[in-house]
Amino acid sequence: MPQVAARKKKKRRRMSTAGMLVIFMTVLVMILIIYAIVQLLSSPAGTEPTQDVALVETETETLPPTEPPTEPPTEPPPLVEFPVADENTRQLGDAIDAQYAVLIDCDNHKILAQKNSAVRMYPASTTKLMTLIVAIEHTEDFQDTFTMTGEILNELWEQNASMAGFWENEECTVMDMLYGAALPSGADATVGLAMYTAGSERAFVRMMNEKVEELGLKNTHFMNTSGLHDENHYTTAEDMAVILEYCLQNDICRQVISTPAYTTSPTEQHPDGIYLTDTMFNKMEGTEVPGITILGGKTGFTDEAGQCLASYAKTPDGHCYIAVTTKGTDRYQPVYDAFKLYGTITGTYPMGDEEETQETEVPAVPEATFAPGVEIQDIPQEVPAA
Repeated sequence: MPQVAARKKKKRRRMSTAGMLVIFMTVLVMILIIYAIVQLLSSPAGTEPTQDVALVETETETLPPTEPPTEPPTEPPPLVEFPVADENTRQLGDAIDAQYAVLIDCDNHKILAQKNSAVRMYPASTTKLMTLIVAIEHTEDFQDTFTMTGEILNELWEQNASMAGFWENEECTVMDMLYGAALPSGADATVGLAMYTAGSERAFVRMMNEKVEELGLKNTHFMNTSGLHDENHYTTAEDMAVILEYCLQNDICRQVISTPAYTTSPTEQHPDGIYLTDTMFNKMEGTEVPGITILGGKTGFTDEAGQCLASYAKTPDGHCYIAVTTKGTDRYQPVYDAFKLYGTITGTYPMGDEEETQETEVPAVPEATFAPGVEIQDIPQEVPAA
């Protein structure tokens, strides 16, 4: 019996120890829960843990600065400002011989007088103004040479094209070909420039039409470098005036079209060079209209285009004007028409009693029939340029 009582007492002692352990653990858990609740209640609502805040701050600091929005790129200014007519633009009728004409004030970009100036027409050798400027803009050394070929000359002779006078196998400098194209209106020079610049006339004509697009001309398209007739080779008096004004911005081009006479470099074929005279200054001095001087330009002629002249002039104060006339009936009529047009500026050259206030109706050059990407076709015959 005493042993049984001892075992019971020992068992009660173990149960008491276990109970105290359970109570201790329960109290500890409650303390931890209470601590957690106190910590939670003491933190501001929505506050992120300190580590996360630091991360956000670090990320914010490393973000690149905000750049202001960029404006859309603006279109570049036009190479030449297109002239416009107003209520003061003089309407020309039979007072001048040409069927198409325009007189513009280059400094104020105004059309001062016009006659069918926006109607498509054939430009003949005034085309060479575009040939000149494209060749000049793609030449670095104007003393570079091109060897004239018999193939070029024979084809042009067969078409009765006007020629500067270069011979087969002659080493022609670029500068000499520029003057050969401008002064005697040589097709041999224009094809030589094309071959030197682009490798072929076709490739060069593409460059000419690219320049047409750059200038913003809507009624001009070229098929060759010389102005030989093609129904898809056309412009307007206004567009040709813009081309001439663009040419005047280039010092070399302006010099070439303003020179009355020039002698090419000596070659084996021409030891003394070729003496070239200008087809415009062969017909005028340039000082016939008091108060203004005609300084340069380019003539042209084909049966379809008639007699053509694009020229520029300046008053003593340096004010610049351009006159373009085409489809004249006589080789000297473009000169007289130019005198009349420039005379409207100074009042020193009679326009004539036959002047009309309405434009003369003329058939327009038909809409182009070429397909996109058309190349030069066989070049038809042209009477030598005037």
